[in-house]
Amino acid sequence: MIKLNENYNKLPGNYLFTEIGRQVNAYQQANPDKRIIRLGIGDVTKPLTGKVISSLKEVVLDLEKNVHGYGPEQGYDFLRNKIAENDFRSKGVNIADDEIFVSTGAKEDTANFQELFSSDIKIAVPDPVYPVYVDSNVMAGRGGVYKGGRYTDFVYLECNQENNFIPELPKQPVDLIYLCFPNNPTGQVATKDELKKWVDYARANKALILFDAAYEAFIREDNIPHSIFEIEGARECAVEFRSLSKTAGFTGTRLSYTIIPKELVVYDNDGKAYELHKLWLRRQTTKFNGTAYLIQKGAEVVFTPEGKAEVDATINYYLENARIIKEGITKLGISSTGGINSPYVWLKTPANLSSWDFFHKLLNEVQVVGTPGAGFGLCGEGYFRLSAFGEKSNVEEAIDRLVKLKF
Repeated sequence: MIKLNENYNKLPGNYLFTEIGRQVNAYQQANPDKRIIRLGIGDVTKPLTGKVISSLKEVVLDLEKNVHGYGPEQGYDFLRNKIAENDFRSKGVNIADDEIFVSTGAKEDTANFQELFSSDIKIAVPDPVYPVYVDSNVMAGRGGVYKGGRYTDFVYLECNQENNFIPELPKQPVDLIYLCFPNNPTGQVATKDELKKWVDYARANKALILFDAAYEAFIREDNIPHSIFEIEGARECAVEFRSLSKTAGFTGTRLSYTIIPKELVVYDNDGKAYELHKLWLRRQTTKFNGTAYLIQKGAEVVFTPEGKAEVDATINYYLENARIIKEGITKLGISSTGGINSPYVWLKTPANLSSWDFFHKLLNEVQVVGTPGAGFGLCGEGYFRLSAFGEKSNVEEAIDRLVKLKF
């Protein structure tokens, strides 16, 4: 008989955002006259920029005449070159074109990358954490037993007010480390000195850092690094994930890219080293047929001067929303992080409400949707995430509604 992968049974309940969607939809069906403002899921609300749309139109017309079949699984050279030059080399970071792998989403790549490693490696994840890092490793059998809200075989890097939501180095040896800055969900950023500690740790312990930089374009402060490869030695111990979803509005058209330096190695049981770059290439050529030519041509113009100006304007729009949210909840006496170099505002729930109780209070009393912090881990309990991905008028109305809450 066909048997399931029993690790899937270790996943508690629904995926976080699926469960939020279910509860919100149920409320809307029961209250069709109520207008809900959604500041929960991190989906964009501004359309693709004009330059991207123009490029997509041109390519569609080209496809009437010219056939573009299977492309290179790692991405077309025209796009890889633009990414390497604009995101890295122009900023003094040494990344070669062929160290970039174009894909359909940072979510997919961060979830799939763990396939390259042994099932018995020790995983370190921040808490609170983007759920995909945890769930994908549980599916692969690395989690152990789910008990008390955590998996017994993971090392949790607690992030809280005491450490300013910056995780501290693990107190035991680990093999694979997930880091995300600007952070989802807390909106916190890390300085070069803080990232240098992680790079030094990984090099000393032959560990690997998977660095999620999906929100790097929102960084506005000069002293905050946009890439882990700005840190000396990171090419020997880190992989970086980036995406056009939150920057250029590609959540529906899907395009991301993963950077794997050729110096990176992993080891077999005998200590023999293997190039990680070659292993990911082998994985992608086996399981992935590449991102659509049409989408890659649309993405190419994002890296032109005109395209970058359009994207920057969109990001500034979302950051203005974040400012409105942050200032509004500050006036209510609610403390928060994020909202400056990030589209997320991470707030302390008032009146000692649990994060899910606060979720239901907002939904039922003022019809505003956010994300309960408990969905991101034990350290997220008592916190709540609001997203700046919305129309400015809706964000302003949401803050006006919050003022009416009574505790």
